[in-house]
Amino acid sequence: MTTAAAVWGRAEQQDFRSRVRGCLLGGAVGDALGAGAAGLSLEQIRAAHGPQGLMEPVPAYGRRGAVTAATQMTLFTVDGLIRAQVRRDIGAWHPPTDVHRAHLRWAATQRDWGPDERRKDGGWLARQEWLYARRDPSRACLTGFGDEVLGTVERPKNPDARDAGAAVRSAPFGLLVGWEPELVCQLAVECAAQTHGHPSAYLSAGAFALIVHGLARGETVDGAVQRTLAQLARRPGHQPVTDALQQALGAVRQGIPGPGRLDALGAGEDLAERALAAAVYCTLVGEDIRHGLRLAVNHDGPSAATAALTGALLGALHGETALPPAWLAELEGRGTILELADDFAMEMTQGAALHAPADSSAAWLTRYPRD
Repeated sequence: MTTAAAVWGRAEQQDFRSRVRGCLLGGAVGDALGAGAAGLSLEQIRAAHGPQGLMEPVPAYGRRGAVTAATQMTLFTVDGLIRAQVRRDIGAWHPPTDVHRAHLRWAATQRDWGPDERRKDGGWLARQEWLYARRDPSRACLTGFGDEVLGTVERPKNPDARDAGAAVRSAPFGLLVGWEPELVCQLAVECAAQTHGHPSAYLSAGAFALIVHGLARGETVDGAVQRTLAQLARRPGHQPVTDALQQALGAVRQGIPGPGRLDALGAGEDLAERALAAAVYCTLVGEDIRHGLRLAVNHDGPSAATAALTGALLGALHGETALPPAWLAELEGRGTILELADDFAMEMTQGAALHAPADSSAAWLTRYPRD
């Protein structure tokens, strides 16, 4: 097999892989922390865990470190993006379709007892048994992926769905660091519209992907948000998302971080733009990843969603070595997440050495089938 020359320098590849790992593991760690507070008000969280609230992961779904559907779907987003790159060699280049097919494979995990070895297009991710547990996916995600119809921004699925169910699976779009920002946003928006058709929901997904994109390219949080605001301004229906992000930036200067700041940002509302604003705020004011995630879970709103968004942002910003080791040690599916993260980083930096129209790695095409 012919090995293509690396386009990236070694240090650049290592930095990128660290940010990919950090983003995916950070999102999962936040998701797992937030799962312990799911459905609880701040008062109930404090009653259960003390006056400071939830400070460490606690059992959810029968174990510590368990993740929700947000992490499950994020992994299938990554799988779809890798498949899109692999299929490009044969002239089949439509990433929204490939990501949609990946999310349909996730939907099958919510119906089936376990992996179906008869499926030739499953790839290695769909054979991971731990992904077949149902972990409270939003109703919009189940109905949006309940058939094979591909929605569009003009004709989206579930046009009234405004929760963060699409945003929480959208971090991987931001890891396409070789893409122009407007294309990253467009892909995230198109894929979000498969389940969450309200403009505030799909534009929040696009905004989240854009912020991750900036961080993965080495920008500051403030710089990434400012660039995102400029991109959003061109899109109809952007005002609620734009306003929420601007409020998050302004809240940084309004005193000591705490639940009151998150309440003022509307974190208690189950709205995508409010969860995103809370996550941006927690990323900006967090002294470290633990502090940022603890802020993200202790409020009246959807703690798992807010913390998953926050963890992905902080992980993309700092890389995986900044994540809390004790929280990582008990994270459900950590091996799968790491393996997928490294596959994504390898595909994006060394894809030409793995597959080409005339010369491809059979092992890679078994993991990520073109069919």
